[in-house]
Amino acid sequence: MSRTIVSADFRPPKGLANRHLQTLLPRLLPRRRLARDTEIINLPDGDFVELAWLRNAPVRHDAPLFILFHGLEGSFDSPYARDMLAAAARCGWRAVLMHFRGCGQASNRLPRAYHSGDTADAYWIIAQLAQRYPHAIKVAAGVSLGANMLVKLVAEQGGDGLDLAGAIAVSAPLDLAASADALNTGFARVYQRHLLKSLKRKIATKMSQGPLPISLTPHQLKELDSFWAYDNEVTAPLHGFASASDYYRRASAGRLLGDIEIPTLILHAADDPFMPGELFSRLPTPSDAVRVEIARHGGHVGFMERRGWRLSSWLARRITAQLNDWAALSPSTMGWSLQSASRSDS
Repeated sequence: MSRTIVSADFRPPKGLANRHLQTLLPRLLPRRRLARDTEIINLPDGDFVELAWLRNAPVRHDAPLFILFHGLEGSFDSPYARDMLAAAARCGWRAVLMHFRGCGQASNRLPRAYHSGDTADAYWIIAQLAQRYPHAIKVAAGVSLGANMLVKLVAEQGGDGLDLAGAIAVSAPLDLAASADALNTGFARVYQRHLLKSLKRKIATKMSQGPLPISLTPHQLKELDSFWAYDNEVTAPLHGFASASDYYRRASAGRLLGDIEIPTLILHAADDPFMPGELFSRLPTPSDAVRVEIARHGGHVGFMERRGWRLSSWLARRITAQLNDWAALSPSTMGWSLQSASRSDS
């Protein structure tokens, strides 16, 4: 195993190691209550995104800033989002989530959506926040689709192109074609069907409001039953790709792991049902700026552990430890101390 790829210290509770159980558990537990303020940010192309700011943020203008990018059809209401934002706030960080276009409280304006390789909006938002909080340490985190997007962004922009001290990617589908295959197999089709239902509902609404650059009738849209089919007929033409294969090839961030210069933590479960088990064996060796922690169990954005008598998020605990480690360093000394990075029980 590469020295940049190590074992995570996540251990599931007895009887709760199944990958589908881990994936579904966070969605079955009571949702954490958090208050937010919504901010609309207009984009250069005339569209907009919604930012969800956690209330009771630090007063200090130079307080560290945690920026979260959600997964496919996720939002501020996603259990992992609330856990991660709350964890950052407990560490004294100002916490904000960027909704991808159309994933907030209002539909986006333009005849387009968002996709796994769409880095432009995140780049724009990070630049705006850099102007607003020039003296704050900033760390971005992405989950699932948002994680692939973030890894692609930090790889493309390098250490000088982004005002980020670090990045955290959770359950990132770094090989999109392989993930589309995995989600079209066995029980994982349940997740595929659920996500496609949400995606198709949004596109159907847009189709009823005006013409889109796709050659589908409402009935044909309804019949799309896999990500390969949906991405070939909707995602690709809507966002300038020749086909699903072209989209997966160009949008997958795994091929760029060796180019990353910003300290980046990747958290992954070997049993993630959204991906092949040997995901990292088919990807390039990560750069020295990357630390990949692979847990044997955890499912897709699951990582539920037992703390005392309660189930809780190991993911939030691991991120808390990482934010504390990074906040203790000045921007000039940001990097990997493998000893400190492994203190996930703090």
